[in-house]
Amino acid sequence: MTLADVMEVRERLDALDYLVDEGLGTALYLAVALGQPLLLEGEPGVGKTAAAKALARALDTPLIRLQCYEGLTVAESLYEWNYQRQLLTIRLAEAGSTSLTDADLFTEAFLQERPILQALRHQGPTAPVLLIDDIDRADDEFEALLFEFLGEGSVTIPELGTFTAVRRPVVVLTSNRSRELHDALRRRCLYHWIDFPSLERSAEILRRSVPAATESLVQSTSEFVGRARRLDLDKAPGMAETIDWLSALSTLGVAELGRSEIVRTLGAIAKTPDDRDTLQDALADLGYPEASTA
Repeated sequence: MTLADVMEVRERLDALDYLVDEGLGTALYLAVALGQPLLLEGEPGVGKTAAAKALARALDTPLIRLQCYEGLTVAESLYEWNYQRQLLTIRLAEAGSTSLTDADLFTEAFLQERPILQALRHQGPTAPVLLIDDIDRADDEFEALLFEFLGEGSVTIPELGTFTAVRRPVVVLTSNRSRELHDALRRRCLYHWIDFPSLERSAEILRRSVPAATESLVQSTSEFVGRARRLDLDKAPGMAETIDWLSALSTLGVAELGRSEIVRTLGAIAKTPDDRDTLQDALADLGYPEASTA
């Protein structure tokens, strides 16, 4: 789990075809070196989730993922009790005329670990990477559940006491900023904003992701998406959509990007009817005018 420096982080991730700039490389390095949670924010599709996945691969350690959603509770994220097993134990005790107390029923034998507790109590040779994905989709109440874990590397279960990690997991939280996160959560985390990549970095990512695509198609696709992001879109296309689009174009045998090829594959980067219409109306301004009928 040791990393010599930021350069080693970037080199390891580069070997996995996940390209990071110095800023993100530094944030990931510090998250590992300092044992502090890292909050990654950015537009959808810029590679926040992929960063945690790539980091786990680079460290050769398990990735444990908690996908957040509205209404997420302790039972889905931290732990819950195996009520069926407890009930069976009670019935067996009654059949044998044995008395039970709460202390008999609320033990580790009946404890079911969920992602956070699983990461905290991981017994492997290396600490895992815990991905808490889309934290902004969860409720404010769920954020409060995380404060002890993020700040102290521990979880308290009323019936059993406090569990503290022997080796704190590398924790990566992601957010699309669909709502503002609590200051108390932000204070417990390192922070990094992932922006859309530059044209050069975008093209390099596309080359590695879709090696069958021609160089001309890689360049024109990257340039088109970069200009399209400046439009008033409901959802600007991220790298995930750009890779999907290039894959679709390559699969269709497109070697050079033209207006007709864009129009028939817009569904890869335009995810709403309004965005599709906005992109179609802007094609001439984006460098793809209608063919002359003269």
